Amino acid sequence: MTETTIGITEATLSQGGDGPPRRSRGWLRKVTPWLFLLAPLALLIIFTYIPVGNLVYYSFTSWDGVSPEKRLVGGKNFIELFTRPELFRVFYVSLFYLVGSFVQIALALYFATILSFNVKFKNLFKGILFFPYLINGVAIGFIFLYFFKPGGTLDSVLHLFGIGPHFWLGNQDLVNYSLVSVSLWRYLGLNFVLFLGAIQSIPGHLYEAADIDGASRWQQTRFIIMPGIRPILGLSFILAISGSLSVFEVPFVMTGGSNGSKTFVIQTVQQAFQFNKVGLASAAALVLLAIILVVTWLQRLIVPDDKVDLV
Repeated sequence: MTETTIGITEATLSQGGDGPPRRSRGWLRKVTPWLFLLAPLALLIIFTYIPVGNLVYYSFTSWDGVSPEKRLVGGKNFIELFTRPELFRVFYVSLFYLVGSFVQIALALYFATILSFNVKFKNLFKGILFFPYLINGVAIGFIFLYFFKPGGTLDSVLHLFGIGPHFWLGNQDLVNYSLVSVSLWRYLGLNFVLFLGAIQSIPGHLYEAADIDGASRWQQTRFIIMPGIRPILGLSFILAISGSLSVFEVPFVMTGGSNGSKTFVIQTVQQAFQFNKVGLASAAALVLLAIILVVTWLQRLIVPDDKVDLV
């Protein structure tokens, strides 16, 4: 009996009975990656593509956001949007943030270049520059409300030099400069980290060769660092343009869009939730999305992301 069992076992093993058939294993190998992607794809579809589809549908309706009836009006919302200049006048405010974004990129690049070399306490300075980006935007808004209020922190410091007080958030000539400075301070750390990572990815032997040839820091920055971080510079400009067009958090918390600080996104939110014009707000959101996509495409067309070869 034992010999018979051993013979059957050996025959089974010799026929490949030590695991699933090869066809089954090949099928599992092909299906496994899709099983891992199933959950993120489901979340992406549910929370991104379906809402975008609903947004497109709402833009062709006169829905108020509450009524169960969504009456189709065709392109009426888009016609109203493009025939009312005051709805696009708020893009003037975006110019302040666009200029502030370019200043922010310049400062971030400057600090990243300086701290990429051997500087005392450079890790401390890195933490100081990046820390504001970790703070919640609403909290930053409330902090700077006290900073800019009449008789607040800024006025108290300027009073020592005989300046002030000023209505930093109540004066239409000053409010956008104040808000842009807050956004600049908050997002400086993000660009700084992007530039610093790109600079540190440049091979070290290039700096050594430059030192041997007697290149100055400025020459190293111009001929090694700037060409090496060109893709990150392009990304930063894309983020700057799209961010300046879609500013919302800081001005909404600090001023609510008053005193000439209303941005396009604040106006869209007010149209949807204050005036109950969800259809018009959806059309405005689609127009903003189209503008950002076109600007990004033009930027990539004018400044292509070519492969950089420093060696």
